[in-house]
Amino acid sequence: MVKITAAQVNELRKATGAGMMDCKNALVEAEGNMEDAVAVLRKKGQKIAEKRADRDSSEGAVVSKINDANTRGVVLSLNCETDFVANNDSYTEMANKMADIAINHDTKESFLAADFGEGMTVAEKLIEQTGVIGEKLEIGGFEILEAPFVGTYIHGKKIGALTGLSAAVDNAEQLAKEVSMQVASMGATTLSYKDFSPEFVANETEARIAVIEKENIELGRLGKTLKNVPTFISRAQLTDEVLAKAEEDAKAELKAEGKPEQIWDRILPGKIERFIADNTTLDHEMALLDQNFIMDDKKSVADHVASYGDVKVVGFKKVTLA
Repeated sequence: MVKITAAQVNELRKATGAGMMDCKNALVEAEGNMEDAVAVLRKKGQKIAEKRADRDSSEGAVVSKINDANTRGVVLSLNCETDFVANNDSYTEMANKMADIAINHDTKESFLAADFGEGMTVAEKLIEQTGVIGEKLEIGGFEILEAPFVGTYIHGKKIGALTGLSAAVDNAEQLAKEVSMQVASMGATTLSYKDFSPEFVANETEARIAVIEKENIELGRLGKTLKNVPTFISRAQLTDEVLAKAEEDAKAELKAEGKPEQIWDRILPGKIERFIADNTTLDHEMALLDQNFIMDDKKSVADHVASYGDVKVVGFKKVTLA
């Protein structure tokens, strides 16, 4: 039997991150050959990965990387099974190294097949570390964004976002971070209400009305105040005719309240603004630029972006730990 030294065990441990006993056993099986011992550990990782393939990997670390020119970014999640593993510094280091590689690839598949170093691909590294750590590891979300300027924001290792701007204006990095915070926090799925198809808006309107009407049945049974059933849910539905009708209704309301006509011009803008806000709930939920800005809800995201000058948001991406 070949004698295994502490120095050999330490060398293998540094190379793979595996536990001391795992390294010693691998070296014994490989009769002291370092390369063969690494192969032994990888085989062990493959077996553990197969056994844990159906495990839930909803913990982990979300990381991002922006290239030196600030024109391309990647955000991805390295998923594992427990927060105990996710909170380890070496785990975050591995995730960041993967982001350094991922920035040069357009798809998750290409990234997984890329060279990680240490004589293995990214996919093989995940398998190896599954054996080392004893938990299922996988790349969950993977998003790439290109634009004249790209910035990012990571929220507590759980959510990451990228924002693309039309130009590298002064303080572009700050603006991209602020918009990325909005993306991370508020769940937008598209840039503007103008991106919604008429069919989507119609289906959403019907579905939301059905839900509220069902809830109102129960509220009525309990003697509670009923929810307002909306007629519209998006600015896309608020045609000139709809807004003209809303203004006429507001005037009729002011007249019924006995408000002097001389002051209507001061009151009407606020009422129309309220009407639009009450009838654009879909936009507030799903359209980034139409949402209220999280750092100042008195203005929209579009208004905040405009305050930085001649620049627009041209795209965004988001990755969340599932």
